[in-house]
Amino acid sequence: MDKQDELRRQRQALKEEMEAADKLGFQGADSAGLKGPTPLDGVGARLRDRSTSGPDLTMVMDIPVRLTLEVGGSDMPIRDLLQLHQGAIVELDRQAGEPLDVLVNGTLIARGEVVVIEDKLGIRLTEVVSQAERLQSLR
Repeated sequence: MDKQDELRRQRQALKEEMEAADKLGFQGADSAGLKGPTPLDGVGARLRDRSTSGPDLTMVMDIPVRLTLEVGGSDMPIRDLLQLHQGAIVELDRQAGEPLDVLVNGTLIARGEVVVIEDKLGIRLTEVVSQAERLQSLR
């Protein structure tokens, strides 16, 4: 709960900061002799200040996500599942040597192969799914 509370506090502080910036934008327009909001007031001012290089992702960089590597899967009836024991072998729907799927919060983002680095397992990405394909999988 601590992380969620901290994120809420940060979100509230950012909201207050943006509202204060909006008020300053409106006051600047009044002193310039302009009536009512102008396109550069409030949201317009924030849009103007954004760089064209891409969206500002600093607010989402600390949000935790779940990274999962999927080796394969298998469908089986509950009868067979209950008969599994130590040493049993379950056949998966993938061939040996096929790349693993890399999922973030359940969405496929890449494929890769298992590597060993100082007695720990890792994954070397061999293919990254394009942004268009990721968006398509969300639909």
